[in-house]
Amino acid sequence: MVLVTGAGRGLGRGIALQLAAGGCSVAVNYVGNRQEAGETVTLCRRAAKSRGQEFIPIQADISSTADRCRMVAEVLEKFGRIDALVNNAGIAPAVRADLTVATEASFDQLISINLKGPYFLTQVVAAYWLTKKPAPRLQGGFKVIFVTSVSADTASVNRGDYCISKAGLSMAAQLWAARLAADGIQVVELRPGTMATDMTASVRKKYDTLIASGLVPQNRWGNAADVGLAARSIIDGHFPFSTGAVIPIDGGLNLRRL
Repeated sequence: MVLVTGAGRGLGRGIALQLAAGGCSVAVNYVGNRQEAGETVTLCRRAAKSRGQEFIPIQADISSTADRCRMVAEVLEKFGRIDALVNNAGIAPAVRADLTVATEASFDQLISINLKGPYFLTQVVAAYWLTKKPAPRLQGGFKVIFVTSVSADTASVNRGDYCISKAGLSMAAQLWAARLAADGIQVVELRPGTMATDMTASVRKKYDTLIASGLVPQNRWGNAADVGLAARSIIDGHFPFSTGAVIPIDGGLNLRRL
């Protein structure tokens, strides 16, 4: 059973669908839009590998301490266990603003949701594994996936708050990988590049032009299925000796080129 945060739409939905196709049950976390989460559940049921799989929407704001603890408790009540956590939920700044005029309110919001939330949600789930000691069912044991961004190490001066939140999340993945490796818990970072989601809808034309000009060597936008397939490979145990790995899903955007 896999808990996927922010699974109502976008990359989270793509991850949930691939996990469903791979035979996993999925807890579909969402923060506000129950209808979208319900659509993800319906699509997961259609994609499911067997009738025994379960898909349940669970509302929680990961930036809230109370909500994080309640969500984990609800997942354990409904499914009886958690085998993997995918920290996918995150937001972009409401307004892209130059560093010289960006607001503290936006910074605080992004750090709270994009960084503090997954960092401490991992703490809650890890505590369950370490104290309750359930028998692992996934090949290679329990797993945590952090979905970060190319912005973790690529500066965008009109959304510094987002870049800093993702850079911090990348370090969070490294920290949890180091802490949990000896306990047989694998932690991996997926680092998407230019993804065609609702989050990038407002800059679609700009990046269409950049991609056409060679920004992405593979010459296309990434999509939710690209990230979902990577997450499924990790959950399926295809990277058994790669804890702490940073896996780019960016069509070669990370390549240093002349």
